[in-house]
Amino acid sequence: MATISVHWPNGRKTIETVGTDWLRAAAAAGVIIPTGCMGGSCGACEIEVNGTMVRACISSVPSSKSSRLSVEFASDPYW
Repeated sequence: MATISVHWPNGRKTIETVGTDWLRAAAAAGVIIPTGCMGGSCGACEIEVNGTMVRACISSVPSSKSSRLSVEFASDPYW
């Protein structure tokens, strides 16, 4: 299984297996990603991964040519 370095908003760095659910990886890193519908339609779980918005409840940790992912919380004025 391929692994990748993930840099979280709380300053923590972890090594994750590519394909791991974002919510599971975040919880293991001590990061709480808010959720709503758990089906990808509400957008409460949006995170920014290397500049791309993803919905964590329906996405998994991707591979990256740089072998490094930087995660930030999305800012949504409605949540």
